[in-house]
Amino acid sequence: MKFSTAAAVAATAGLAAASPVVTRVRAEDLEVSTLGGATFRVRTVYNRDYSPIGKGPRALGRVYQKYGVEMSGGLLDTLEEIAQKMAVKTHFSSPFRRRDADNTTVGAGKGEVAAHPERFDIEYLAPVQIGTPPQTLNLNFDTGSSDLWVFSSETPKAQQNGHKIYDINASTTSTKVQGATWSIRYGDGSSSAGNVYQDTVSVGGLEVKAQAVESATRVSGAFTEDAASSGLLGLGFDHINQVKPDKQKTFFSNAMASLAMPLFSANLKKGEAGNYNFGFIDQTEFHGDLHFVDVNATDGYWQFQTTAFTIGNTTEDALHEAIADTGTTLLMVPASITKAYYSQIPGSQDNWNVGGYIFPCNATLPDLTLHIGTYKAVVPGHFMNYAPVDTKSFENATVCFGGVQSSAGFPFAIYGDIFFKAQFTVFHGGDKKLGFAPKPPTV
Repeated sequence: MKFSTAAAVAATAGLAAASPVVTRVRAEDLEVSTLGGATFRVRTVYNRDYSPIGKGPRALGRVYQKYGVEMSGGLLDTLEEIAQKMAVKTHFSSPFRRRDADNTTVGAGKGEVAAHPERFDIEYLAPVQIGTPPQTLNLNFDTGSSDLWVFSSETPKAQQNGHKIYDINASTTSTKVQGATWSIRYGDGSSSAGNVYQDTVSVGGLEVKAQAVESATRVSGAFTEDAASSGLLGLGFDHINQVKPDKQKTFFSNAMASLAMPLFSANLKKGEAGNYNFGFIDQTEFHGDLHFVDVNATDGYWQFQTTAFTIGNTTEDALHEAIADTGTTLLMVPASITKAYYSQIPGSQDNWNVGGYIFPCNATLPDLTLHIGTYKAVVPGHFMNYAPVDTKSFENATVCFGGVQSSAGFPFAIYGDIFFKAQFTVFHGGDKKLGFAPKPPTV
């Protein structure tokens, strides 16, 4: 969804000099003892149709489009080339403005075909059951949005590409919400939209009856090309839900009263499927104590403050607002941090053509430590080697794309999956807090 300038100002206006208060909680004190008693685990599944072609620029293009931030013309041109290599057909609703090499914004030109980089495909998905009898769809769990929308029997055949759809008429518990519609517009002018139903939704065996399910009658072209994903399950806060005239509650918001603890955790992993746990905290999935920090939910996101960073033996102040977003692949941090980080890597450069930092694949990458109040979240250097640039495989690649990139132009830093692969993260809906802890040491 596109941000206005006012939203960007509002997102940063609350910055204060004081560090956020961090509460440390011992693992042995994390007892399941409240609310409705339900707990469940959802394991992510690998998208077998996922293509490695242009993985780095595609991931960067997705986050630019999701938050409506202008891309460089070089990145758009690169995405066009990737789309052609992948034989992806793209669809337009309006041209995308772009930045040239001198950072000047100009009208759309060559590269327009790549104006829909939102998702050529998604690497990991999670199964969700909708309706009676249940229909299983693989969805992307996204803490950066608050809509549960799916391909359905109302989606035009021309916009389907072998997707598993939600067959509305096949569900005996489906009820249309009269007069309700939804529309999500992306930064390039494309959009997905449709009608709203209430139906039974089950995740990990926990059922929520009369959950709002947003049925797509129009789908942005990039989603059409991703046959493995049938939509999104938003896990942000209710007030950024896009249903009109009345906003709808998320699955998590409706499920909280039934859970043993009003929270869920993300345990994403590098190079393999991870999992989400709802209603409990698995002590085997992290090391040491959990450190909780307050969330500013005003803008609907899991937003928090980071105060400084450390690279090697050097620590610098870098007070900034950040959001925890499982729907973003990369770690997007202020330009001062990315500049300092890549200055430690010989041969690295901020490459205009791919829109971000690249480096020699044989380089030794330093760890990046992000200071969240008194907690120091370490992202190991080897996590930063996100994708090859000049080949499909790391085996013969010489140039690689960085997993940490600049958030310049965004209203906040975006801590995506690169961060979550290093940090076990708890999303506490009851207290509006985020909890962080390092992953267990590898054997």
